Amino acid sequence: MSVPVWVLLGFAAWTLLTLLGSVGVYRWSRILTKRATLSEWRADLQQGSEWYQRAMRAHANCVENLPVYTAVVVAIIATGVQSPILDAMAIILICARVLQTLIHISIMQTNLVAGIRFALFFVQFICMFTMGAFVAVKA
Repeated sequence: MSVPVWVLLGFAAWTLLTLLGSVGVYRWSRILTKRATLSEWRADLQQGSEWYQRAMRAHANCVENLPVYTAVVVAIIATGVQSPILDAMAIILICARVLQTLIHISIMQTNLVAGIRFALFFVQFICMFTMGAFVAVKA
């Protein structure tokens, strides 16, 4: 299996871990201690602590970007293009994704923190764009 495919699996796993380890733990801890009911969690309402809301947004960020990276990996597989450049971009992408998520969830948000998060998102964007362009040129 190629590095971009391994990273795709890692990205999917990270998305699930983000959901389970933040949103899931927060909700179930409140449900099991009777501080909330199962039916009161609604997607159309702003609920929970500030930390929980950041965790929800961090998970949503993962969900929003996973299909884009998946499309890039499908193009890599379909064309059979292999390169150390693609491998490096994939590794940089997953590192930036994990850091962005951790910073989003674990650090109170200030302008500096939001700027760092955006820089990490932009690194991911550049990686996906570069990988897509590389495949388009080499195919």
